[in-house]
Amino acid sequence: MATRGPQLADVSPTVAADHLRQALAREGIAADVHDGYGLALVSVWVGLVVWSDGLRYWWRVGWNGEHARPVYAWHPSTDPARAGRRVALRYADLRASHPLSEAITGAYPWV
Repeated sequence: MATRGPQLADVSPTVAADHLRQALAREGIAADVHDGYGLALVSVWVGLVVWSDGLRYWWRVGWNGEHARPVYAWHPSTDPARAGRRVALRYADLRASHPLSEAITGAYPWV
C-alpha cells in the first residue's frame, strides 16, 4: 500500500480563508469570506479575490498577453500572516489604480 508523503495540515477552505481575513484585518484591510463547492473566497477589493482550497491561497496578479491568460500568485495556507502581507501589497496597487467611485464615497463617507 502506498503511503502519503508529508502533507500540509488539513484545514477546511473556510477556516483557511478566515485566517487570511483576520491577517488582512491586522493590515487594516476589511474583507469578506464566502464559501461553497469545496473552495472559499476572500473578497478584498475590485479585481482582488483570493481563493483557498484549505492548502493554499491564490489570487490574480496580472495578465500574460503572449498566452492570453491571467497570472496568479499563490501562498501556502500554513502562513496566513505572510500571505496577508502579500495580498495587502496587491491591494495597495489596485486601490491606487482603481479608487472608489464618487457614488460609493458619497453614500458611505466612512470608507
